[in-house]
Amino acid sequence: MAHLLIAEARFYAHLNDMLLAGARAAIEAAGHTHETVTVPGALELPAAIALASEGDTFDAFVALGVVIRGETYHFEIVAGESARGLMALTLDGVAVGNGILTTENEAQAIVRADPAQLDKGGDAAKAALALLGLQTRF
Repeated sequence: MAHLLIAEARFYAHLNDMLLAGARAAIEAAGHTHETVTVPGALELPAAIALASEGDTFDAFVALGVVIRGETYHFEIVAGESARGLMALTLDGVAVGNGILTTENEAQAIVRADPAQLDKGGDAAKAALALLGLQTRF
């Protein structure tokens, strides 16, 4: 049984509730346990996971958050840098499922976050578990 950390950037609480529900359901359905930590925004997710990965408490990690395009370049920075940070962790051997939604509007985010629709929170948890399986295999 694995123990996962779900790190969430809770900027849009109603959207994160859906992402979190999907991630928790996927982890529990696979027979694993989890804890959750909240950070201010998507840019802080890679750092939170990097800090948590230094110990022996967690076997894999799930990053959850929502970034919706606004009127400024900030969207590109947050979307790109949070993804880059998570990718760097995975290339260093940390099993991370990326569930940061980057959308044009809230309607797109709802479809992707809702466990009854695209369930990207559940998909991120399944990705983390798949990477953990590869770590164990290799």
